[in-house]
Amino acid sequence: MNLETTAPPRKNPDAGARGAASKRGGIARWLDDRLGLGPLLAHLREKDVPHHRHSVWYFFGGMTLFLFTVQVVTGILLLFYYSPGANSAFESVQFIMGQVRFGWLVRSIHSWSANLMIGSLFVHMFSVFLLKGYRAPRELTWVTGVLLFFVVLGFGFSGYLLPWNQLAFFATKVGTEIAGAIPIVGHTVLRLLRGGDDVTGVTLSRFFALHVAILPIVAVGLLSVHLLLIQRQGISVPLSLEQRKAPVIRLPFFPDFFLRELIGWYVALAALAALAALDPWPLGTKCDPLAPAPAGIKPEWFFLWLYQTLRYLPAKILGLDGDMVGVCFINVAFALWIFIPFLDKKASNGRRSPAFTAIGWSAILYIIGMTLWGHFA
Repeated sequence: MNLETTAPPRKNPDAGARGAASKRGGIARWLDDRLGLGPLLAHLREKDVPHHRHSVWYFFGGMTLFLFTVQVVTGILLLFYYSPGANSAFESVQFIMGQVRFGWLVRSIHSWSANLMIGSLFVHMFSVFLLKGYRAPRELTWVTGVLLFFVVLGFGFSGYLLPWNQLAFFATKVGTEIAGAIPIVGHTVLRLLRGGDDVTGVTLSRFFALHVAILPIVAVGLLSVHLLLIQRQGISVPLSLEQRKAPVIRLPFFPDFFLRELIGWYVALAALAALAALDPWPLGTKCDPLAPAPAGIKPEWFFLWLYQTLRYLPAKILGLDGDMVGVCFINVAFALWIFIPFLDKKASNGRRSPAFTAIGWSAILYIIGMTLWGHFA
């Protein structure tokens, strides 16, 4: 008797792949119907980045954004334990550093990443300036970027006081006195920042609100507009290459340029971890308003060039208060810096502008020189 055995039907491997793809496609379609991700994904697939000998400067924009993200994450973690008050701020930071598991590490990463972010932003801003990346049609990209730079400096200034230690107290006192030197509105600005005539617990509360509420809202708004403009207009090619009409290689943003940027973020994260572990950010001693100011008190490095400038001005300039003249000059320089794209007509018309290039290099050398002078003086 012959027994016939029927073999089970073989599965077609292509059918399984098609089923998985169909499932993924169904999920993608479901999300696309509700979130409208199709145009965004298509844009990312088509987006490219110019590749040339100056391309390294493009990475500092993404690096600044990465460090800002680190600031947000570590800042939120610190908020769980920080208590803003003249009688509790210093103790809460002490508790974070001594009692909270890895609290010292989170605080050190937050402080170090703030400094690296400001440094990266300096490099990004001046590289855009020297490469004439502000020329038409990217004027508003430059304006929003410079405004973001001022907001980041505001983060640095307001966050410096939050530990409520002796050094931060007197540094804030000096910093607000500089703001008070502004003509006409100076005293009003000083009282607005301090919440009175002196630096007190009210000042701490105001700086806390500025640091965790007002400035983040402004920063997110400006950052959203800045990134939107970059996506709409793309990344500029240096004016020198554009004038020579030389062919420029263009790399796909994803995955080519993104993977290179990701490596930079890993390097930055490793540097942050090393700095935080090997050189934890110090806390100092608790603020005592009645104690004398520490000897040789200086602001943070990103304000040191400004401090040195005002420090060595004569008491009187043309019969006017020297500090007031210095503050006015710096405010005018900041205003002109914002409107550089509208002042540099040559670059907007696709021509070289050696005068503005000289201004940029002069500003870089001046800031570096005064910072080093202030540090070693």
